[in-house]
Amino acid sequence: MIPFVLTDTEVRVLGCLVEKEFATPEYYPLSLNALQNACNQTSNRDPVVSYDEKTVSEAIERLKEKRLILQENRGRVPKFEETFLKSANLVQREAAVLCVLMLRGPQTVGEIRGRTERLHPFEELEAVQQTLQTLEEWGYVKLLPRQPGRKESRYAHLLSGMPTEPEGKEAAPPVPMENEAVIRLEADVKALREELERLKQTLFDFKKQFD
Repeated sequence: MIPFVLTDTEVRVLGCLVEKEFATPEYYPLSLNALQNACNQTSNRDPVVSYDEKTVSEAIERLKEKRLILQENRGRVPKFEETFLKSANLVQREAAVLCVLMLRGPQTVGEIRGRTERLHPFEELEAVQQTLQTLEEWGYVKLLPRQPGRKESRYAHLLSGMPTEPEGKEAAPPVPMENEAVIRLEADVKALREELERLKQTLFDFKKQFD
């Protein structure tokens, strides 16, 4: 059983630290400003939020009290790093899966595989499934009941307690064959936009190191 329950804000802050630790280790640990920007970035986040500095600072203090992050004071500005992974004995593949669930909410196995690429590339879906099973055995994630209209069930993290799924919606009508190409193009455009946002955020983080 997880020995703590986190708020949504704490989950976002901790998830961002884990993400940046693996995705951009050259800019890790993070300053308060960099961590605020990571929380509020529009790519790879669901929901997108707009936390002010006070909100992030308060979440940091609560996470420090839970001994999930540490403050480093060796430079001009304090920086923060997570200690959760070490205390939980999670390896990189487990951290990657849990991280994307923390930052983007419930997801299918396929979605998790695609979104963990920058953190830990999985060669096949079976490896993701095995990792999820391990995390589920340890009480960190849970397989949610499949909702009407969805082909697959989704996994959710349990760091904030047992997740609550919205009431099932009516199944979506089948997509006409002639619209499939348009849908694929829209998905490609969305993926490109997310990649552009990620590159913008990486460049922004790089510039902030010299502020």
